[in-house]
Amino acid sequence: MQPRLFHLHALSALHCGTGQSAGVVDLPIARARATNLPLVPGSSVRGVCREEVTRTDTKAAVTLFGPERIEGDAQAFAGALAVGDAHLLALPARALAGVVCYVTSPFILKRYAQDRTCAGLQSVAKVPTPGDGVALVPAGSVNRSGNALVLEDLDLSAQENTAVKSWAEAIAATIHPTDTGAQEDFVARFAVLPDDTMGFLAETATEVRARIAIDSGTGTVKKGALWYEENLPAETVLWGIYALTNSMNKDDNRAAKDLARCLPPSGTLLQLGGKAGVGRGLVRFLTQEVAP
Repeated sequence: MQPRLFHLHALSALHCGTGQSAGVVDLPIARARATNLPLVPGSSVRGVCREEVTRTDTKAAVTLFGPERIEGDAQAFAGALAVGDAHLLALPARALAGVVCYVTSPFILKRYAQDRTCAGLQSVAKVPTPGDGVALVPAGSVNRSGNALVLEDLDLSAQENTAVKSWAEAIAATIHPTDTGAQEDFVARFAVLPDDTMGFLAETATEVRARIAIDSGTGTVKKGALWYEENLPAETVLWGIYALTNSMNKDDNRAAKDLARCLPPSGTLLQLGGKAGVGRGLVRFLTQEVAP
């Protein structure tokens, strides 16, 4: 079983919820228990991938994801595809200069580096660690205002760092493999923050929207029909790991390498999570290239 990386690039606000309220937010997004960082459950990614594969190859969908119904032990087998949760890699945060800044932290980058190694990818650079109140940025950052980087209501000291540029270039090349302009823009808006600062922004810089329901008879808001939804903002980047085994379907003996080519092509647009009717959850699904 060879682990491979996948990335999600949100093109619209993304809501993968928990099904229960938290504080003033009626519909919060899913978060990791230990870190409280946002995530997209692997079950959500697996479900939309199954739907996409089924459109073009029903047999491959059954082999990859397992049978939809099991009427007896003879028909039971495990799917060849395992999908992990998608973890936050870069969060767009409002910036005083340059409009938006894509922020991450050493804790996140170290986990990402470990998964890159597991997936057989080359190392990028040593993960940089900013001091308290410091934001590390690449040369040419558009988010600097003098020697400061102002994000939301945080005023940080901006310092240039070559390793930060290396990480920004690696992520940008993955998210925008054929668009050099988009790569340059991402690098110019990238920053590595202290872990505690990133944790604060991951809780407070998400998007919370008020929703209402209209009474069709009166054309006014239904009584009590006001609620608040939390979303990951558009341009959020997440990553996760998936892995394939050889087919366990007795009616389809394809090897893992052949099954990998049945997955949605890298760059496929998928709709993840809830609220599709109001434009939520449109993402680009980017997968690691499979060797011929």
